[in-house]
Amino acid sequence: MASEIRIERRFRGPSASGNGGWTAGRLAERHLAAGANGPVQVTLRQPPPLDTPLTIDSGDHTRLLAPDGGLVAEAVSATLDGAVDPVAVDTARSAEQEYAGFRSHPFPECFTCGPERAEGDGLRIFPGPDGPGRTACTWTPHPSMAGPDSRLDPAYVWAALDCPGGWTDDLEGRPMVLGRMTAQIDARPIPGETHVVVGRQVSVDGRKTHTASTVYDSGGHAIGRATHVWIAIDPAAFS
Repeated sequence: MASEIRIERRFRGPSASGNGGWTAGRLAERHLAAGANGPVQVTLRQPPPLDTPLTIDSGDHTRLLAPDGGLVAEAVSATLDGAVDPVAVDTARSAEQEYAGFRSHPFPECFTCGPERAEGDGLRIFPGPDGPGRTACTWTPHPSMAGPDSRLDPAYVWAALDCPGGWTDDLEGRPMVLGRMTAQIDARPIPGETHVVVGRQVSVDGRKTHTASTVYDSGGHAIGRATHVWIAIDPAAFS
C-alpha cells in the first residue's frame, strides 16, 4: 500500500536535504503503522529531498521513493543493543558548553544540532564532549512542537537521537552524514521537560563510524535509544 510524505525544509540537516534522524523517524512511523513491531532500522540510500512528494511503499521493507522511482530510504524491523549510560543534568549542561559545533559546523542549519536554528524552530541540541568518544547535552522540547495530545511525535525523538552520535567523532575535521539508524522509542516527550541525551562511539571502520545514543527523561528513564552508521563525506556535495 502506497502513501506520500514530504520532508519540509524546516526539517533539513544539510542545507539541501532532510535531517537523517527526522527522515528515518517519519519512515519508521509508517513501518510500524503497517504492522511491524519492535526496533526499526532505516537505511538512507540518498540525501532525502526537501519539499518533494515522496512515496511510501509499505511491506516487509517499507521504502521511501523519489518522484523518479529512486530509492531514498528503506525501513525494516531489527534488534537493538542496550542504552548508553546516563549522566546527570549538570554534567550534560557542562558538556554542551564545549560543543564543537559552536566553533565550526559542517551543517549549521541542521534541525537537530544547528546553532543557527532559532528556539522553537530547531531542536537546538548541542552535544559536547563527556570523555573520550562520548557526548552529553540537554534537550528541552519546545511547546510549539507538541501535537494535539500535548506530546511530541516519535520523529522528534529520532531526530534528537541522531547528532549526539555523530559528534562523538571529529565532525569539524571529518564531516559525516547518517547512513543507517536503528531506534526504538518507548515514550513521547513532554514539552518543557528537561531531557538528557548521551552518545557513545562504538568503532571506526574506514569511512564508517558506528555510534549509539539514548534520550533520558527528567526521571532518568530511557525514552528512546539508537545505534547509527555514519559515512564520512565532502560537505560540498550536500550543499
